[in-house]
Amino acid sequence: MADLTLGRTIFGDPAHTGNLLSATEALALLTEWVPNERLQLHMLQVGALMKAWALEKEMLSEEEAHKWWLAGLLHDADWEKYPDQHCRRIIEELEKRQLDPSVIRTIACHGPRHFGVEPETTMEKMIYVFDELSGFIHAAALVRPTRYAGMDIKSVQKKLKTPAFAAQVSREEIQDALTRAQQNQDNIIAFILDIQPGVLPIR
Repeated sequence: MADLTLGRTIFGDPAHTGNLLSATEALALLTEWVPNERLQLHMLQVGALMKAWALEKEMLSEEEAHKWWLAGLLHDADWEKYPDQHCRRIIEELEKRQLDPSVIRTIACHGPRHFGVEPETTMEKMIYVFDELSGFIHAAALVRPTRYAGMDIKSVQKKLKTPAFAAQVSREEIQDALTRAQQNQDNIIAFILDIQPGVLPIR
């Protein structure tokens, strides 16, 4: 497996604070960089979860929540085309576009054990929380005849305790993310189940 460690903890230029991609620009970047619709959907889901959390739980403004959305939306943009350079390529692209450093650093924090960047802010911690767990919950929904309909916390917990199911998803990382963010697993699962089913893939 490639060494994905980024080798730095500072990203972007403080002079670019406040510089953000519009929704149109961000979605265009997503469709350009990510041909796979399943991966697009995952990124849309993480973006939606990040924005909803910023607005509902952190009581942030729409502008601040837009930063959370951008980080969630673009966090895996280079995973499909450049797996051996994930997430170096998207960070370099966003630095070239002079994006707000807080968005770029949040992307760098979505897998601290892989990229070597420790989450510090709430935004950085929550992208780590939502990334693995939202993907796991979506995988669990796909094997159900009714998909998300009727899915509850208990059914997700049961799948989490089944090592053979979605074995590539690290339960250890899920727990590590929750611990760092000081969040209760059941509460986060409930939040994801409330937000995630309404997110549609790009067509």
